[in-house]
Amino acid sequence: MDGVAYFQRMARYNSWANGHVLDACAGLEPRILDAKRAAFFPSILKTLNHILVADRLWLGRLVGVPEKIALDTILFDDFTKFRAAREAQDAKIIVFADQLDAQTLSGDLSYQSMLAGAYTLPQEIVLAHIFNHQTNHRGQLHSMLVEAGVAPLSIDLVYYYLEAKG
Repeated sequence: MDGVAYFQRMARYNSWANGHVLDACAGLEPRILDAKRAAFFPSILKTLNHILVADRLWLGRLVGVPEKIALDTILFDDFTKFRAAREAQDAKIIVFADQLDAQTLSGDLSYQSMLAGAYTLPQEIVLAHIFNHQTNHRGQLHSMLVEAGVAPLSIDLVYYYLEAKG
């Protein structure tokens, strides 16, 4: 699989996995979503918001419209509003991936870090980071959801592939 096709698949997998996490969260009361837990962003809601913030930051940089949002910003404390925003962001990521071509993917992205200085990275590394970052924090969410009484989720890439058939 070439790089463009890989990132297009990852964008769809990302949306699919996020949908499963959101479905699991939808059955929880707001106090459970915001309960303090052992994680880098110490609640389900805070972790969900962090992932959305990071996606907005990275996609904004990639499309040339950078945003300035602190990494721990709570964009939405209402789950219904959060879900709508998450689904809209996933759709934007898919649109971005669908417009990729080999030339764009082989280019560099220069940006100003939220915490440090200016950087230039290969676009393919930035895209890989976006999806890896989400997977990392979805793993944390999975643990918090199980702690909250939700059945374990089957959100591995292979399950997406088997369901989507490619």
